[in-house]
Amino acid sequence: MTRIPRRERLIAALDVPDAALARAYAERLGEAVKFYKIGLELFTAGGYFELLAWLRGRGGKVFADLKLYDIPETVRRAVANLRASGAEFLTVHAERSIMQAAAREKGALKLLAVTVLTSFDQKNLAEMGYTGSVEDLVLQRARAALDSGCDGVIASGLEAPKIKAAFGGKLLVVTPGVRPAGTPTGDQKRTVDVGQAFANGADYIVVGRPIRDAADPRAAAEAIQASIAAAFKD
Repeated sequence: MTRIPRRERLIAALDVPDAALARAYAERLGEAVKFYKIGLELFTAGGYFELLAWLRGRGGKVFADLKLYDIPETVRRAVANLRASGAEFLTVHAERSIMQAAAREKGALKLLAVTVLTSFDQKNLAEMGYTGSVEDLVLQRARAALDSGCDGVIASGLEAPKIKAAFGGKLLVVTPGVRPAGTPTGDQKRTVDVGQAFANGADYIVVGRPIRDAADPRAAAEAIQASIAAAFKD
């Protein structure tokens, strides 16, 4: 895979109520962030694609975290619409027929399959009727993602070592639920800190509340960038 610029390994989640606030937040972060995630909250607020174009116009990269999940034909047509948006990443749920349909239309988009949400744990899977371990399900879905033409997976840092051991550089691992030491975990259940995430094999990390809710978001982002630089001394 292409070498990843160090400062692009941090993806800041613009989890705010509307596009105007997202623009103000991105301006506040400044050069501390090069890659942004825009998800469902902003998608339902209006101005999503204008925001995406604005972020790209400032030299940023964009992760469209829309977690597409519908019948394969609907997903295929949605991805066909999205591929010209300029987004770098797009998420789909890790169901084989959905991933295959998305992969047929992705163009230059990198498709990331959502394995198991980091807000889920073993108890949640049991309630859904799954009797295996979280790790087993993540690996099963990662294998299906690779077979279906996806470029990577969304997975916690806890499962990243097994994914890299099984698939090496064939799949990107994008890890959400990252919590710098001393920050609250909130509703996230399978968390790691910045150093752990990269030591375990993550290629990118997604950080939301620890930056957004900090007294100085730009300083919080720069502190994470410093941790990333320490993890990649080459």
